[in-house]
Amino acid sequence: MQLAVTVLGHNRSLFISEILSAVRDCKCGIVEVRYSRLEQAHAAYLLIQGNWNQIAKIENALEAVEKRLDIKVHMLRPEHQHREKDFLPYSLETLSVDRDNIIEAVSSFLDSHGIEIEEVSGSSYQAPYISTSVFTTKFIVLIPPEVRLLPLREEFLDFCDQLNIDAILEPIKR
Repeated sequence: MQLAVTVLGHNRSLFISEILSAVRDCKCGIVEVRYSRLEQAHAAYLLIQGNWNQIAKIENALEAVEKRLDIKVHMLRPEHQHREKDFLPYSLETLSVDRDNIIEAVSSFLDSHGIEIEEVSGSSYQAPYISTSVFTTKFIVLIPPEVRLLPLREEFLDFCDQLNIDAILEPIKR
């Protein structure tokens, strides 16, 4: 059984060690963990695994940590879903002048082609040598086997040209 957990707290609350201690004390295992700073806040994303009793214990323990540290904790028991198709994993990266709708536009394009987004990250920064903000994104996407790759790549690059986005779409090599 698994439990997906998101945690959000202020800089003053170094909660990740508290969360990890609670996981250990409840005899659960960590399948995946991510932790990052977002300005004055910190965020953690965890996928925890254990039997039903251990998951119930960690849920109670996380509620206590939430109250004690004045952080926000959200928990969800994800349903196990088996993928029926063999997807092709691709990396998609974009670079453009900073605009609010870049991630939305790219996500809509992918969705309209039946492409699943596995992971997305983006950030804005001041470009060197010029006074313009630049926005970069990185997507990990899963392309269904029935999608023809060459026409998809051409259509995606045309889409990016229309929005003045520089993009790379390439298979993930492991």
